[in-house]
Amino acid sequence: MENKITRLFNIQYPIIQAGMIWCSGWKLAAAVSNAGGLGLIGSGSMYPEVLRQHIQKCKAATQKPFGVNVPLLYPDIDKHIQIIIEEGVKIVFTSAGNPAAWTAHLKAHGITVVHVVANVKFAKKCEQSGVDAIVAEGFEAGGHNGREETTTMCLIPLIKQNCSLPLIAAGGIGSGKSMAAAIALGADAVQIGSLFAASNESSAHLNFKEKITHLNDGDTELSLKQLTPVRLIKNEFYQAIKQAEMNGASKEELEQLLGRGRAKKGMFEGNMIEGELEIGQIAATIKEIIPAQQILENVVRDYNETITQFHSF
Repeated sequence: MENKITRLFNIQYPIIQAGMIWCSGWKLAAAVSNAGGLGLIGSGSMYPEVLRQHIQKCKAATQKPFGVNVPLLYPDIDKHIQIIIEEGVKIVFTSAGNPAAWTAHLKAHGITVVHVVANVKFAKKCEQSGVDAIVAEGFEAGGHNGREETTTMCLIPLIKQNCSLPLIAAGGIGSGKSMAAAIALGADAVQIGSLFAASNESSAHLNFKEKITHLNDGDTELSLKQLTPVRLIKNEFYQAIKQAEMNGASKEELEQLLGRGRAKKGMFEGNMIEGELEIGQIAATIKEIIPAQQILENVVRDYNETITQFHSF
């Protein structure tokens, strides 16, 4: 399965694990990297020194390449960047911000930079900023999302037509079949979040993992569009947000309702009622909690079987 992405990251399979807050600690990143994909530590939920500990533990747990996902809206972004450089991390995925902000600085330290986008405008900005690859994340994805609500099936060919960078598809990728579809549309690799959020090695609370395995279609929705759009499970917290939005709540009122630590309360501490529960639409297909290695092996096997079926037509 060698291509420009596997060569860029020196990995076996063009499969990247998403850097999800409260789910993507060193155990998950190391497990995915050891299985032949690219594991990512999700730094958005970590204090700087906690990030350092996760990087050091990941280096001890795998000899394979791994990276760190850095949301650019993180308040101590400069400290995170410095720790990444000091610890010798060679791959950084940036998101939720301007790719021009840190790309040149990271590349000056020999770091491969990938940026997450949800539209053509930012894909072009990535090209101008000198990033090495982009993740095109469709509307189906969990967590923070684009305001345009463009689906992955539409976003991938749009960006492929307008950008020459290596392209990683994200959003709604939950099987080898969807991986094959993304590659057929022009992607060079896929990034998978929800499947790995429910893995054994995910740092999410068991309550959250079990909640994922009981979801059906329509059980998530893009919410909080006045703040930062985020796909949530429809629990009691979501219903409170929905009601406030229907009543015309201001941005300030929504911020007050959201409060602090709401995602931690849900995904990490296991409060399924009052917590913010971020997951993608593909979660409706997840029915068991299994090791990350098995997830990756299942996707690769399904992909190969799908490609073989295509060749028989």
